[in-house]
Amino acid sequence: MADELKHECGLFGIYGHREAANLTYLGLYALQHRGQESCGIVASDGSRLTAHRGPGLVADVFRNPAVFNSLPGQSAIGHVRYSTTGESGAKNCQPIVVDYSRGGLAVAHNGNLVNALDLRKDLERQGSIFSSSTDTEVIIHLLARDQTESLLERIRNVTTVIRGAYCLVVLTESRLIAVRDPNGFHPLVLGKVGNSHVVASETCALDLIEATYVRDIEPGEMLEISERGLRSFELPEKAAPSPCIFEFIYFARPDSTVFGRQVYTVRQELGRQLAKECPVEADVIIPVPDSGTASAIGFAEQSGIPFQLGLMRNHYVGRTFIEPSQSIRHFGVKIKLNPVRDVIEGKRVVLVDDSIVRGTTSRKIVKMVRQAGAKEVHMRISSPPTSFPCFYGIDTPNRKELISSSHSIEEINNYITSDTLGYLSLAGVRQACRMPELGLSDFCDACFSGRYPVKFPKLDTELQLDLF
Repeated sequence: MADELKHECGLFGIYGHREAANLTYLGLYALQHRGQESCGIVASDGSRLTAHRGPGLVADVFRNPAVFNSLPGQSAIGHVRYSTTGESGAKNCQPIVVDYSRGGLAVAHNGNLVNALDLRKDLERQGSIFSSSTDTEVIIHLLARDQTESLLERIRNVTTVIRGAYCLVVLTESRLIAVRDPNGFHPLVLGKVGNSHVVASETCALDLIEATYVRDIEPGEMLEISERGLRSFELPEKAAPSPCIFEFIYFARPDSTVFGRQVYTVRQELGRQLAKECPVEADVIIPVPDSGTASAIGFAEQSGIPFQLGLMRNHYVGRTFIEPSQSIRHFGVKIKLNPVRDVIEGKRVVLVDDSIVRGTTSRKIVKMVRQAGAKEVHMRISSPPTSFPCFYGIDTPNRKELISSSHSIEEINNYITSDTLGYLSLAGVRQACRMPELGLSDFCDACFSGRYPVKFPKLDTELQLDLF
């Protein structure tokens, strides 16, 4: 099993542009880090919806330029997926498209519904037949069964039933609708390119298509984009905002602005806080690439210890590496990372990473650095121990597989064989991630603290864990 946290999904939508499908393709390219299992685009020409989806990376699924001829229209939505609910596979590719009594409907979803299993069971008892195992299809069925005439009202009604984290983009023949859950767990932004409106999971997607950032879609907001322009509506359910703190630590791209803060700047501050809390005498600061780089720069600036790129990452290796036989399984980390001996040999090294999940990868990296001649190896982590699973759209192992849930920091240090191990405190993370409009305790930090803003059905806890 991979010793790393996985991303959730990425959303993109554009209304009123003659190159809608092409720009959506570029937007998904920018959001590829949020999901690498599958992707898809649905376009509208004003009278019908057309789709192209498939398992794999954006560049692979849309390899043939002729595909875009089959996606006509001036509006489109797109999705990149990493499965949190439902296994990976072609049947679970999004956006999901249906034709029903009220016309065509396409829905793409980023997040995780904590009551999806209960809702699905109820729908199946009422005769619904599912063709996928995603919680997105639960939303589709709820929308189709609602007898309210207005689509906007049907969406509002559905949001009173579903629980958890959800950012949605919905496309019909004539309009695009974006929805963000009342807690605002994950980012969703509004932009503009020319006279066309764009929605995306992160601002890096706006940058690629040269769109202007307008604002964040607010927690608990539903935004309709049509020939009448923009219309904003409040969802009936209210909640205190609880943005995911791990978006800053790991998931969002460093060049994105999420929740009103530049991610790169926040990660540098995480490193500075880490250097204050866990100082160490050393000769060189080395990031575990790529997610540890910005924090390592901040650590180096605060500590005065030189920063060096002592581990080189092979960027041509995919998200997962499948070893062809058990006999070479231990080469997995070396396929992705290789030490620079001249930077490491004879030095007291500080390795900076964003998190430790199971600990097996950290153990291999420490061993690799020692073999490259390091005199000492000190591990520093720019977040607290990850001790609890996430139920809101981040793919984490179940709790018994998280090393910090059952081992002390000293025990983890002994396991990964570092000379010392230091984690950033939760207070330090909150301080680095501070936002003017939120208190330092308003983030969702359940993966560290076990405090879940939205409760989940107790009977389904273990089953939910197995889905991640």
